[in-house]
Amino acid sequence: MLRKKTALRLAAPVAVLALALTACGGGDDEKSEGKKADTSKSDSSGSGSGSADSADSDAGKPSALKPGESTTGRTKEGDATVTYDIAAQKVDLSTEAETAKLVSDPKKAKGLVAAVAHVKYTHKAGAPLAEVPDVGDGAEIYADGTRGGLLIGASEDAAGCEDELELEGWKKGESHVLCQTYLVPAGSKALEVHWAPEDSEGEPVIWKFAAK
Repeated sequence: MLRKKTALRLAAPVAVLALALTACGGGDDEKSEGKKADTSKSDSSGSGSGSADSADSDAGKPSALKPGESTTGRTKEGDATVTYDIAAQKVDLSTEAETAKLVSDPKKAKGLVAAVAHVKYTHKAGAPLAEVPDVGDGAEIYADGTRGGLLIGASEDAAGCEDELELEGWKKGESHVLCQTYLVPAGSKALEVHWAPEDSEGEPVIWKFAAK
């Protein structure tokens, strides 16, 4: 994973922090598409049954956490599984003018602002990390219910964010703040930070924030 992340970092100055794979407001990943397909099947299976199934499903979901509240998560770090305490602390929003300076083509960022999620991770159990941590890659930002577009290379320069390339050897008891930057529509009312291990099929942990 170190080689991949280093390559992305080196490419960022050349691309001037180019927009990443998912466009803001675009479709969700394959997991989300699968969930939508399953929901559609439930809704069409019988009269009134879709609403009941949906209500039962919502009742089983964990409630969203408040800013700063922590939860426990496990993720694969190289060949080892590490347990972390995870707490999304805040989401900082830039202005449209500031955002335009971050991307290679300001026209593509028109009407969008950069949202930076600050997430504190505390190593609770497992071996010290032999490589660059992957745990921070599980964080995503949603605005008014829609996932934003990942902005590669921006988080390392944001105030209060640590450089994950310098965290090899991260061991039990140590805490670090890792950030992810997403583009979201200007004027969004509600922001959410979602975290789940990469490639996980489970429901993510969610923190809710009011857009300022």
